[in-house]
Formats: sequence, structure tokens, C-alpha cells
Amino acid sequence: MSVTVDGDKSETVPSRMSRLLRGPRAEKVPSLVGTACTFIGLIDIAAGVFPRFRASRMHAIAEVLPGTLGPLSAALSLGVGVLLLLLAHGLKRHKRRAWRAAVVLLPVGAVAQFVYRHSVIGVLFSLLLLTLLLRHRGQFAALPDPRSRWKALANFVLMGAGSIALGLVIVSAHPGKVVGSPSLSDRLEHVLYGLFGVEGPVGYRGGVDWTVGYSLGALGLLTAITTIYLAFRPEHPVARLTEDDETRLRALLDRHGGRDSLGHFALRRDKGVVFSPSGKAAVCYRVVSGVMLASGDPIGDVEAWPGAIERFMDEAKAHSWTPAVMGCSETGGEVWTRETGLDALELGDEAVVDVADFSLSGRAMRNVRQMVKRIERNGYETRVRRARDLSDGELERIRRAAADWRGTDTERGFSMALGRIGDPADGDAVIATAHKADAGSGTSPYGDLKAIIHFVPWGTDGMSLELMRRDRSADPGMNELLIVAALQASPKLGIERVSLNFAMFRSALARGEKLGAGPVLRVWRGLLVFLSRWFQIESLYKFNAKFQPRWEPRFVVYRNARDLPRIGFAAMQAEGFVNLAPPRPFRRRANAAAARPCAHLAPARGDHEVRAA
Repeated sequence: MSVTVDGDKSETVPSRMSRLLRGPRAEKVPSLVGTACTFIGLIDIAAGVFPRFRASRMHAIAEVLPGTLGPLSAALSLGVGVLLLLLAHGLKRHKRRAWRAAVVLLPVGAVAQFVYRHSVIGVLFSLLLLTLLLRHRGQFAALPDPRSRWKALANFVLMGAGSIALGLVIVSAHPGKVVGSPSLSDRLEHVLYGLFGVEGPVGYRGGVDWTVGYSLGALGLLTAITTIYLAFRPEHPVARLTEDDETRLRALLDRHGGRDSLGHFALRRDKGVVFSPSGKAAVCYRVVSGVMLASGDPIGDVEAWPGAIERFMDEAKAHSWTPAVMGCSETGGEVWTRETGLDALELGDEAVVDVADFSLSGRAMRNVRQMVKRIERNGYETRVRRARDLSDGELERIRRAAADWRGTDTERGFSMALGRIGDPADGDAVIATAHKADAGSGTSPYGDLKAIIHFVPWGTDGMSLELMRRDRSADPGMNELLIVAALQASPKLGIERVSLNFAMFRSALARGEKLGAGPVLRVWRGLLVFLSRWFQIESLYKFNAKFQPRWEPRFVVYRNARDLPRIGFAAMQAEGFVNLAPPRPFRRRANAAAARPCAHLAPARGDHEVRAA
């Protein structure tokens, strides 16, 4: 007869015992082992660095943990602790290489425990983790992340800085043995010498302190080994759009490109792509900081979207990447959430202007109308043409001007930027330029050219704004002038709809300024206005609203709420607001970028001079 446990009438003692004997669920093992390695690593480092820690009650714990071994226990404990900390993140992300390293490290630790300490508890603890790793090895199948050789340099800098900081703690943790009162520079010099295995200027009573010497040497050796490993391991380059991929995507856009205004941005050549089994749909993405970012809706036939989405999720699972979609439409969000079980959150609104309804007349357009008339009286004229109708010389001048007039040192754009101007394959793109008739050729390297707006195709009857750039010396209002010119020229070009900027959190900004808005909404709007000092959230919304557009909601699709900060940070990196790229001398130029024209440019839809306008 089974006994029911108080407080839990749905589970009996035998069932609890059997569940305990079975161990943790398979999907929980990577997180459990990774957390255990983090805990063990911290204890090992503390046991290797602080003599008082080894003499305290916590020493009983340190004695049974991997790394506190033999006559060199302090140095070994420190080295193993650092290695376990390095492996913990990879184990939590189901990485195969981290699993292999842990499977090698744990038996070595268990044998050393038995030989030097005769600690049965320590051996059992190591073997328990090893058993979990071996039993659930199928959970550690994630492939390596895209990496390049510069990671070795980054590791050398970061590990070197960490080793120096930890070395200073080690030297300072033995005050009773130090002769005199060495200065900070003396201790730093001692650490730098110690990392190379050489005795430094700090003296110790009774001669050399071998604990400090071996510990510093272990840190230096660990830095060297990890750097050499990263420098010579096989490289896993970032996915790039191949010529065959681009050809297939263009064929899909020819048939289905009118569905999503962001479709043409899938042709960025720094994105990867996965196709549905039928080849009738595709999802383009970029991997940033372990997040697999897709943008906009899948390309192609809606009926084939589930197949492309499944391939996307399989790729994310294979590498243990966090899946996310930025800026998908309401239809796209419904398909993503239905097929994957992910959640969706409204991110903002896209401003779309219907050409047939656009007019400068009326009170609502008064400010735009007056600004355009004033600029025209100052001698400016506009030209709106297809990219294929411009000469090579004029296209080159526009490219150079767009690069020089960029408002930031970092090129921005991902979800709403194409990354090139005037590519022969993008002949349907529309370029609007502003010229000042009396501007002499000697005052500017670009002659009378004062501002540029670039639109990419949106199906056969639409276009989507890609970038806006202007000369700093030009009069304010260039963006308004060129957008109005493009809208007025659209009927002749066969354009019926124009997508402008994307306004993040537009609904919150609009509702928060209305009479009767609640305190929470007002606080949220105040925060957005404050952040607008750096990210142009409010200014882009107000700029878009000038043209009386209709607003189309856009969504972010994510797995769970705790992933949102990570997804947001990855999106900021992708868009260029956070730059973690290596120094220029160490950057690798992609083969595709070197082989194709204009691939080095990355003008962004959000990189506008809105405030100046």
C-alpha cells in the first residue's frame, strides 16, 4: 500500500523515490551540470587564492571538490576552477566541445583526488557529474558558434587582464609572509613576472613562496593554452548569402515580394538563409551573441512558411542559439507563434503612405508644405529616378557622399537596411537627390549634391525607405523635401505605396501624451522620451507622423521573457548601436564583400538626420 505525503496528495512516497532514482530530467541536465561547474569553479578559485579560506570550515567542502589536489593543490585548484568557469557557459548551452572537455577534466580530477587526497567523497562527486554527462550526452549536441581568428586575440586580452587582476589578489592575500610593504607597482611587476614563471621583486619570509609562484605560473600557462587553442582550432565562419542563395531569394521576391515591405532587405549579403524543403519559402537571419535573429516575415509563399520556420528552428537548436524575430507583421507573428509555440510582443509601428491619398493641401500638412516651399525658394531642386537610370559616375558620387555624410562612425542597420547603393542587381531601387543650383563645385567634393534618399523595391508597386543622408551644410528640411518629391513622383514610376520609417513603441508615445493617460503609461512614455536622446525613438515617430501615414504594427517574436534582454542587446549590436567588433587591423573582410560591388556600405534606415530636419 502506498503512503500519501501530506501537502501533496497527487504523489506517493514510492513514486517520489523512483523519480529520485531516475535522476533529473534530460532537458534539465545541461543547466544543472553548468551550474554545478560554476559553483565548483568558484570554490576551487577561492581555495587556491585565499589561505584563510583553505583554513576555514569551507575547507571541508574544498577538500572534496575537483582541483584541490596534491602538493600543488593551490595552483591546480586555481587552474581547474578557471577552466570549469569557462566550460560552465558552454555546458548550459548544450555545446558538444564543452561536454568533451568536461568529460576529460572530471576523470582526471577524480583520479588525482584519489591518488593525492584518498578522498572517496571527492571521487564520487566527480564521477556523479561524469555519469550525468555520459548518460545524457545526447543533450550536448550543439555545434560551435560562428567564430573567426580574432577571438584568439580577444581571449588573450581578456584572460590576460583577468589573470593580472587575480594575480594581484593572490599576492595581496599573503600579507603575513611578505617582507616590507611593496607598492602597487612592485606587486604588479611581480604578477607580470610570475605569469611567465619568473620570480618578481616582492620578497617573502623564508625565501620563495611557492604557492604564489605556482599559482601565477598556472594562470599564465592557462592564458597561453586557451589563446593557442583558439588561434589554431578549426574556424566556423559567419553565414553569408551566396550568389545561388541570392538568385533563389530574388525569384521568391519576384513572385511574393509585395507581401512584406521588408522583403527586399533579406538580400543583405551579411545574412544567412534557410529554405523550406520545397524551396518556396525562406527565412534570412544573422547570429549575434548567440541569438539567431530573423527580420521581417519569411520570404515566399505563405503556405510554405511553416517549412522554412521549421528549418530555422532546427538550425537554432543544432547550435543552441536563442531564436528571435524582429519586426515581423501581424500575419507573420501569427504563423511564427502557431508553428513554434513562441510568444510575440508588439514592438512598434511602420509608417506606410498610400500615394493616391497623399496631398500637401490641408491644415494637417501645413508645416511640411511651408518647409518644402521655403527650401525650394532657397534654390534647391530634386530628382527622383530608378537606380538603373543613373550613370556609373553619378552612382559612385552618391555612394561616396552617403558614406561621408553618415552621422555615426559605426554603420548602422540590419532589419531595415540593405547595405549597398547602386548594385547592378538592384536596378529597380529608387534614388531621390536634392541639388542646389548655385552651389559651386569648389565648395563640396560632390558638387551641387546636397541630400540623398534611397528606396528599395516593395513588390512591383511599392518601395521601402532604406536610408536618408544629407550634407551638414545643407538647409534643414532636406528629408521632408525628398520624401515629398518621391511621393509626388511615385505615380510616374508605377509606385502606389511607400513605406517610411519604423517607429518603436509608437502607440505608447501616442497614448501617453493624450488627456486622461494613466500614471503607468505616462511614466513609460517619459522613459521613452528620455531614451530618445540616444535612440531617436520620439523624433522618428514625430517625423513619420508629418506625412499622415497609416500605421502597420510590427512584432518581436521570442521564446520566453527572460530572453528579451539578451535579444534586445543582440538587436542593438546588429543595428549598430552597440559595437563589439574587433579593432580595424584585425577585421577579416568577407569574401563575398570583397568580390561584389558596394558590399562594404551599410547605410541604415534608422541612421537619419531627423533632428536636424
